[in-house]
Amino acid sequence: MSAGSYADESTIGFKKRNISEPAPRLVPALTLVSHPMSHRVGQRLLLNELLSGREVAVSRNAPDFMRPDAMLGTPLADPFLSRKPVVFSPGPAGSVRVSPGDGIKLTLAGEALKSSWEFSPEELAEGVALELAERVVLLLHWADPSASAPVDALGMVGSSVGIQNVRHHIEQVADLNVPVLIRGETGSGKELIARAIHQHSARREKLFLSVNLGAIPKELAAAELFGAAKGSFTGAVKDREGFFRAAHDGTLFLDEVGEAPPEVQVMLLRVLETGEIYPVGERTPVKVDVRLIAATDAQLERQIQEGRFKAPLLHRLAGYEVRVPPLRERREDIGLLFHHFAREELESIGEAWRLKPEDSSTEPWLPAPLASRLVRYGWPGNIRQLRNLTRQLIIGSRGHTRLRLDPRLEKELESSVEPRPGRPVSGPAPSDSGELKPSREPKPSGEPKPSGEPKPTARRRASEVAGPELLAALRESAWDLKAAADRLGIPRSSIYDLIDKSPNIRTAGDLTVEEITRCFQECAGDLDAMAQRLEVSKRALGRRIKELGLGSGET
Repeated sequence: MSAGSYADESTIGFKKRNISEPAPRLVPALTLVSHPMSHRVGQRLLLNELLSGREVAVSRNAPDFMRPDAMLGTPLADPFLSRKPVVFSPGPAGSVRVSPGDGIKLTLAGEALKSSWEFSPEELAEGVALELAERVVLLLHWADPSASAPVDALGMVGSSVGIQNVRHHIEQVADLNVPVLIRGETGSGKELIARAIHQHSARREKLFLSVNLGAIPKELAAAELFGAAKGSFTGAVKDREGFFRAAHDGTLFLDEVGEAPPEVQVMLLRVLETGEIYPVGERTPVKVDVRLIAATDAQLERQIQEGRFKAPLLHRLAGYEVRVPPLRERREDIGLLFHHFAREELESIGEAWRLKPEDSSTEPWLPAPLASRLVRYGWPGNIRQLRNLTRQLIIGSRGHTRLRLDPRLEKELESSVEPRPGRPVSGPAPSDSGELKPSREPKPSGEPKPSGEPKPTARRRASEVAGPELLAALRESAWDLKAAADRLGIPRSSIYDLIDKSPNIRTAGDLTVEEITRCFQECAGDLDAMAQRLEVSKRALGRRIKELGLGSGET
């Protein structure tokens, strides 16, 4: 396997679900989150050299940063940055090291780095914000080198792997007349995706009607959706058309579909199966032609187990599913999103010139420490919260040359900040297998190692491990892939190749939803027991459980 041939476990877990979607091959990258010249935000540098064991030196004059798919780029070119570089180098077990040297002041989570620092593959998956000379902020993260600037951004800002996947799913399903279920946390942009699907469908010239089921009183939901005849209930003083008939030939977007009352769930299932509705108080069905797109931040599978949501309705709604990543999973997009919202707000108050400095020596309008805090924040309210905070920052900073936090916003940003990543380096970077590979488990769950785990055996080649020995090691390690790799004496990255090539070992992505759900119920949600029964990676299984809404995916 070549140094560049790898992908994170979150994609490998689903590799057999859609053969047309190969797992992205990720490499370490630096993306500009903040720069005195704001048009530079979003440019990136791929650290390909780290894959072959070489260092990358970043200074004022080199190397070039550029947007995905661009042919030419420019160096950081800030006159306050030193010509003496910050050096990035490969560390052991897929980690990345950064050495500040005696040139550029390098700050991490508000503290200046005086010596070399090491970041794990999991920390790169989260994203590491680095401040240079208190003027420029870079995010160290994994990136897809094959990504190119989209021909049509579909109204979405960003170039992260997560948002690229969303654009791909929209393009795949937009022109089809199938229901779509959009899953994502509150504020993550589900309605924006629904509108993009509508705008790229054959119904684009017809009505797009958005309805939030959580905002409709439960006793009125059926009449609001399907219409009602005059006198059919108290207060029905005239015929009511209903949203389905209003959206005829167009698209109806139902947000918070998990809030639908039981009787409405039955009526939704009927219209999805037959294309007919029964207005309240009527006995004659009415034919409607509506593209239905639903969205939820609820765990519908859990609601099904609790008897609050009908499984057949979920299966009908999810003709095609689109998962929207939360903002904390696409931190490389935060700089672009912030400047996008800032531009809108500045234009509304006649101060758009603030984002067009003419001199690179100008004091940054967005201070680097503030930009770093924006990237490190957890964003529980996602894009909606970022937009609101951006507006408040700009309004509160009117009349000042730089953005400034008031005490309330400062307290808000301190409420959900990721801990300082990395650890100091005590010695020179040892060579593992000559390859730098990203973690296939981007979100560490803090799971304990199996009891009685042996010390790592002597290093050996992966080609020396036979199928039965691999399976035995996985079983003895309770399907903890790192522990199994240590038991076999091979690099952790190599065990994924062996699993891929083994015809007798499944991945979490090969499991059906029914199989996972049944096992989850029989094992009472015990992840260790499920991994051993299903014989798949514990962490990959945890991610599937979380994506299916069955639980947190942790023990």
